Amino acid sequence: MLDDSTIHDYLKRYFGFDNFKGNQEEIIRNVLSGRDTFVLMPTGGGKSLCYQLPAVMKKGTAIVISPLIALMKNQVDAMRNFSTTDEVAHFLNSSLTKAEITRVKSDVLGGMTKLLYVAPESLTKEDNIDFLKNVDISFYAIDEAHCISEWGHDFRPEYRRIRPIVDTIGRSPIIALTATATPKVQHDIQKNLGILEADIFKSSFNRPNLYYEVRSKQDVAKEIIKYIKNNPGKSGIIYCLSRKKVEELAEMLKVNNIKSLPYHAGMDSATRTQNQDKFLMEEADVIVATIAFGMGIDKPDVRFVIHYDIPKSLEGYYQETGRAGRDGGEGNCIAYYSYNDIQKLEKFMQGKPIAEQEIGKQLLLETVSYAESSVCRRRLLLHYFGEEYQQDNCEACDNCLHPKTQFEGSDYVVSVLETVLAVKEKFKADHIANILSGKINSAIKSYKHHKLEIFGSGEEKDEKFWNMVVRQALIAKMLVKDIENYGLLKLTQKGKDYLENPSSFMLTEDHDYTDNAEDENVFGARTEAVDEELFSILKDLRKKISKIKDVPPFVIFQDPSLEDMAIQYPITIDELQNVSGVGAGKAQRYGQEFVEVIKKYVEEKEIIRPLDMVVRSVVNKSGMKVYIIQSIDKKRPLDDIAEAKGLDMPELLSEIEAIVNSGTRINLDYYINSVIDEERQTDIFSYFKEEAESDSLEDAIKELGSEFEEEEIRLMRIKFLSEMGN
Repeated sequence: MLDDSTIHDYLKRYFGFDNFKGNQEEIIRNVLSGRDTFVLMPTGGGKSLCYQLPAVMKKGTAIVISPLIALMKNQVDAMRNFSTTDEVAHFLNSSLTKAEITRVKSDVLGGMTKLLYVAPESLTKEDNIDFLKNVDISFYAIDEAHCISEWGHDFRPEYRRIRPIVDTIGRSPIIALTATATPKVQHDIQKNLGILEADIFKSSFNRPNLYYEVRSKQDVAKEIIKYIKNNPGKSGIIYCLSRKKVEELAEMLKVNNIKSLPYHAGMDSATRTQNQDKFLMEEADVIVATIAFGMGIDKPDVRFVIHYDIPKSLEGYYQETGRAGRDGGEGNCIAYYSYNDIQKLEKFMQGKPIAEQEIGKQLLLETVSYAESSVCRRRLLLHYFGEEYQQDNCEACDNCLHPKTQFEGSDYVVSVLETVLAVKEKFKADHIANILSGKINSAIKSYKHHKLEIFGSGEEKDEKFWNMVVRQALIAKMLVKDIENYGLLKLTQKGKDYLENPSSFMLTEDHDYTDNAEDENVFGARTEAVDEELFSILKDLRKKISKIKDVPPFVIFQDPSLEDMAIQYPITIDELQNVSGVGAGKAQRYGQEFVEVIKKYVEEKEIIRPLDMVVRSVVNKSGMKVYIIQSIDKKRPLDDIAEAKGLDMPELLSEIEAIVNSGTRINLDYYINSVIDEERQTDIFSYFKEEAESDSLEDAIKELGSEFEEEEIRLMRIKFLSEMGN
C-alpha cells in the first residue's frame, strides 16, 4: 500500500495542491489498489482528480471515456499544464486529422501517455478497438456515467455499449463517475457496466450556499430584467428550453442595457466559443442558453441561475443550478413554473417510443412535484438523490422562509399506505391518487380497482391532494419507489410500523400555480393593483377621442391596455409601447394625449413609478410577420399564405389580428371581396361600428347569430380595426 507521503507528493508535484477535498483520497487509494469504483460527487467536488492522479501514478495508460469534445480538450490542456511534457495526455475523437491520430497512437504505444480521452463513438470504431488491444491499460474511467442510464438526464445509447467493448479490448478496473444520479440511475450504471460489486463513494448533494425558489410564470421577462438590474455587475446564467426563446430573451436584455449573450447548439461553434469566453472573461454578465451550455464551465462566481422554463428532469435542474456559487459565495437559483410548460413538454414526447415516453413522463412528474410542493426544497432535492436532510428548516429556500400552514394528516397517510397494500405494491403514485379520489379511467377499469372497498374513500379530496400525501410519505421514508420498476410504490418497514401504530403526521398543502400561468397572448388577471382614479380618467379621455374620431372607444385602446397604463404609468411614447396590446402604430396614432395626461397625474400625485417601466421590448423582427405583411401587399390568397407557413386558417387569422392590434394597417379587401358578398360585409361591419361594446369575438358570434361563419366575422373585424384604428 502507498504511504501517505507518496500520494501527497504526487498531489503537490502534479497538481499543486497541499490537501485533498472531501473523500478524494479514499477514492484515489481505491483506484490505485485496482478495485472497481463508483463515484457520486456533485459538480465542483473535484471528480476529475479522482482519475487523473491515479493515472499519473499507475503503470500504463488510463482510458477516460467522456461525451464532450470541448471538455476533453480543456482537461487535456489542464493536464499538460501540470506536466513538463505534452505527451502526458491526449484525446482521440472526430475533431482530429489523420496525421494527429497517428501521432497520438504512437505516443500511447511508446508509453509516454498517462491519460487518453476517448469519445464513446470513437471507442466503438473497429480500428480503435484493435489499437487499444495493444495498449497497457491501467484502468477505464467513465466520466458523466449517468449517460448510461435511460433514467439519467442525458442518456446516450452509445454509452450502453461500453461494457461489451471493454470486454473485447481486455478487462481492467473501472471507475465510473457522475455528478447526478438517483438511486435508480446509480443501480442502472453499475448493472450495465458489470460493477455491482464496486466500492461506492458518495459525497453529499447539499450545497448550503445555494438559495432555491420557484415562482409563478407571469411577466417573466420583466421580472428577470428587474432582478438583474437589482443585482448589477453579477454573473448569471438563464436557461430556456427553446433556441428561439434564447435569442429573444438575450436580445431583450441587450436593449435594456444588460450585457448578455445567447448560447445554443444551433449557433456556429466559433460564435458559441466566443460567447462562452466573453462570459468567462466578464465581458458579458449574463449568458442566456439552452441546456447545451455549462458543461465543464468552471466559473466560480456565477451568482444566479434562472430557469425561464422548468427543466425536463430534476437531475438536469440540479446540475444546472449547481453552476451557481461554486466558490461557496452567494448563489440564487430561481425557476419559473407553469403547468402549461409541462403539458408542452409532454407533447414533444409524443413521437418517441412508448418506453421512452414512460420514462420521460415519470421524470416530468418528479419536476412537477418539486415545483408544486411546499416542503423544504433542499430536503426534496436531497431525497431525490437518495440522501436524507435532517434539519427542519434550511433557511435558504422560499418554502422554508415563507412556510405554509401545516395540518394533521395521519388519517390521509394511513389511507395511502392501505391503498398501496390493497393493490399489492404494484402501482405508481398517480394510480393510488385516482383510486382514493374515486376517478375512473381505463387503468382503474382494466384492473377492476373501482370495485375495491377503498375506491373513492377519499373523494372529498382531488387526485392532486393525494399525490401530495404520497410525496410527503416518500420523504418520510414510509414509502419507497422500487428500483427495478421505477415508480412502483412499496411500503418500507417504517411504513408498516406506522400502519400498526399511527401517530401525528403534519402535512402542508402544495402551491397552486394553475390560476396564474403565463399566457403570452391573453390579458391575464394582474397581480398589481390598478390605480382606479387614473383608470377612470383614461376611460374619459378615450371616450372624448372616440367622439372626435367617430370610432368606438375599444378601437383606440381596449380596457386591459388602459388598466396596464394605470399600473405602469407610461410617460413617453416609448414606454407606452410596452403596455399590453399597444404597438408602435397605436402609440404613435393615439398615444400623445394619454402619456401627457398620465405624466401630469404622476407629477401631481408624486407617484413613484415601478422599475418595470425600464423594460424595453424588442422590435419584433419575426420573419413570420414580415412574410405575412409582404404577402398581403402582393395580394396573395390567405390559404396560400397559410399553407406556405404550415398554419391552418384560424392560426393565420390570429397572426394577422396580432399585427393589426399592434397598430399596423393591413388591407384585406382583395381577399374579403372574393369570399364574402357585399351585403354580408356591410352587416358585420356596421355591427362593429354601431353596436359592439368591445371587439369580443364571442359577443359578435352571439349577436350576429348562426347565419355568419366565424371566419367571416374575424375577417371583417380585422378590416374594421385596421381601417378605423390604424
